[in-house]
Amino acid sequence: MWMVVGTITASWRHVALYGTGWGWLPAGFIFVAGLSIYRSSGAGFSAAQLAGLPEILPGHREQRLATSGIRARVRHPVYLGHLCEMLAWSVGTGLVVCYGLTIFAVVTGAVMIRLEEKELEQRFGKEYRDYQRRVPAVVPRIRAR
Repeated sequence: MWMVVGTITASWRHVALYGTGWGWLPAGFIFVAGLSIYRSSGAGFSAAQLAGLPEILPGHREQRLATSGIRARVRHPVYLGHLCEMLAWSVGTGLVVCYGLTIFAVVTGAVMIRLEEKELEQRFGKEYRDYQRRVPAVVPRIRAR
């Protein structure tokens, strides 16, 4: 899929909305946030689990709903990490193609999240619906203290 998108967008590869090195300053913070989110989302999970292999391989053992750590703040932290990384590239480069790919990732990510939510609700039932009510999908709530 990425090769097809790369081919389609090749002619726009050098079109920029802006061309300043200052964009890399906020992009750096967004990159670090994304990497931190990735690291937090992997805590307590194997690489196979993060890739979703237990869900598609036959005979996987019973699973539990993970609701602690970063998942107490967002239900889909890996998608949030992806969003941060793509947004960082967009802000840093100013390239139209990066912004376009970020928008494409948001749209396709929203579809994938809906499908995952449906599957998780079927698997975990009321426990997952309660979790959905308590915890936002991707963008954490900012709590006033």
